[in-house]
Amino acid sequence: MKLNPLPLQIGFSCFLFFTSVSAWAVPEEVTVRWHPLSFGSALGATLVFGLVGIALAILGFKIFDALIRFSLEKEICENKNIAAAILSGSIVLGICLIIAAAVMG
Repeated sequence: MKLNPLPLQIGFSCFLFFTSVSAWAVPEEVTVRWHPLSFGSALGATLVFGLVGIALAILGFKIFDALIRFSLEKEICENKNIAAAILSGSIVLGICLIIAAAVMG
């Protein structure tokens, strides 16, 4: 069985990018807190952060699906594999928890 090195290279590149970006983070003393001042701006922020969170959750699932040896989508849709569906649900929930923690700070 031969592994495809491309998903591993993509994952490692993402890891290097995000660790290098975190090194440029602003220190806590200089951090500016942003709070919406009206209902409209709070609603807008909720929509923006919600859409970004959904996009990141889908991206995280697609990256995980690319890194494993079989296709979760194929297993769930074509083979009706309930165990793969439960695994996919737990992966998405885990990714969403990480994204929510990152968004809340």
